[in-house]
Amino acid sequence: MPPAPTGEISQLGTIGVIVLLLLFYGGTMWMSVAISRKKENADDYMTAGNRIGFGVSAASMTATWIWASSMYASVTAGYTYGVSGPIHYGLWGALMILFIYPFGKRIRKVAPKAHTLAEVMYARHGRSSQLMLAGSNVLGSVISLTSNFIAGGALIAMLSPMSFGNGIVIIAGGVLLYTLWSGFRASVLTDFAQVMAMLGAAVVIIPAVFFVVGGPPMFAEGVAAGHVTPAQESFFSSEAFMNQGAPYIAAVLAYAIGNQTIAQRLFAVREDLIKPTFITATIGYGATVIGIGMLGVMALYLGIEPMNGDVNNLMPQMVGTYLPVGLVALAFIMIIGSLSSTADSDLSALSSIVMTDIYGQSVGRKKADPKKMLLIGRLTMVVATAAALYFATAKFNILDLLVFVGALWGCLVFPVIASFYWKKVTNKAFTVSVIAALVVFLPVRFALIPLVGPWALFVELLAIIGVGVVLGIMSFGFFGLRPAVIVGAIATVVVLPFGFGYLRDYETLSGSLVAYSVSFLVCYLMSVRSEQDFDFAVIRKVTGDFDEEDEPSEVASDGPEPAPEAADSTDR
Repeated sequence: MPPAPTGEISQLGTIGVIVLLLLFYGGTMWMSVAISRKKENADDYMTAGNRIGFGVSAASMTATWIWASSMYASVTAGYTYGVSGPIHYGLWGALMILFIYPFGKRIRKVAPKAHTLAEVMYARHGRSSQLMLAGSNVLGSVISLTSNFIAGGALIAMLSPMSFGNGIVIIAGGVLLYTLWSGFRASVLTDFAQVMAMLGAAVVIIPAVFFVVGGPPMFAEGVAAGHVTPAQESFFSSEAFMNQGAPYIAAVLAYAIGNQTIAQRLFAVREDLIKPTFITATIGYGATVIGIGMLGVMALYLGIEPMNGDVNNLMPQMVGTYLPVGLVALAFIMIIGSLSSTADSDLSALSSIVMTDIYGQSVGRKKADPKKMLLIGRLTMVVATAAALYFATAKFNILDLLVFVGALWGCLVFPVIASFYWKKVTNKAFTVSVIAALVVFLPVRFALIPLVGPWALFVELLAIIGVGVVLGIMSFGFFGLRPAVIVGAIATVVVLPFGFGYLRDYETLSGSLVAYSVSFLVCYLMSVRSEQDFDFAVIRKVTGDFDEEDEPSEVASDGPEPAPEAADSTDR
């Protein structure tokens, strides 16, 4: 029988938490200093020389995707929607990692030495498109930093006498110190150690909680006690799919295409290792996040109320209530590792954006001063950390933050992908389509205009088209243009009969789908008749290294460099 939930949480104490943090951040700091250079290379600081091997790159991608917010949000999904909640969160998130690699191969082919996606958009379109993508990533990375600091602050406040404010300052300081030294190189190298700690802890923590709270009989007892609804018992809950699964499919597809933390790893990994890297990360992410989400399912069946009414407290609350201090310490390291692995990625992404897109491209690649770039990158990390600390005091709901940022990036997905394949896409089409999508998305997502009457029908029509756009984009990466058009058309026709009068009840899902459909329609209609015939070879010439120093990175290849592939002349 599980222990009676008395409300008492096994705490590590102030000294225990400080010792664990010193061990964790002391170790990562030592690793960062060990790879630091007397004369740092600006390009290695951003992309590690484009030569990272399979082991480090796969671990880094997995660690970056498994952030503390993913763990907390998966637990929230399990508690809110029952057994299907973590599956709808973890499965779709994992599949989106898989969907990156076919597009990633194309991106690396046309821009093998780029540092940011925005830099590529500058070469493809011009300044306005670059600033749109860079601006969305600055916003996204600051929000991501904020949510990770919130997770860390909640954890420290729950498991020690220290306050939430003390917790976010400690986490922010620890991440900043080790990332500041070597930038992206420090991020990917420490990711390897962090993901090993995360996966090892998850294998121990989840089964331990499960058997301590009663094992399989817990589910029957929870149903008998009336803690769950029929929808929460079902693996095929339509409520869970419409409120969690479907919006998350749209959101994480946008994360996959628009997020600089992912793009940075895409530009850093050796080009011939893109596919195995993303497949490995898919499996690692899915298994870990779905498993962690089951803590929320257990809390639901046990009838546990989140401490202080905050669902962000559920994960440490479950661990602290039912596990001994030794396993609580292990869970603490797991969560700290997950949030740190993504927070350092956000700092590296922000520094690369400012170094490349704000400074580097403004003065020109040949005129950029690498020493000044490094100073700008490090100052960016300090300013971003301060901003995230300020926003973290608001304690936003993590799940809402993730879906909102993903939907914002949804406005950019089609224009960005089309720009890598279609020679006709113009800068004007890119810019107008993104702005138009934002203009329609915001009132739908936040219900600024009631979804009734003609407006509701118009939004639902756009959302129905959005279903076809999302599925078409997914199909295009693996199967090409014709199958993508067929899949998108069939999906739209299938949803058409029941979409009207139904989708208006799901603002989050409708907002995401509208972002996709409006950006697609505007970008396509403005480009299809254009006379532009863009030469993709221009991108390779405009993007490239800022620092002429040619020194191999310490986190480089696991093997010999592959022979250069012949140029592909199938640009569409």
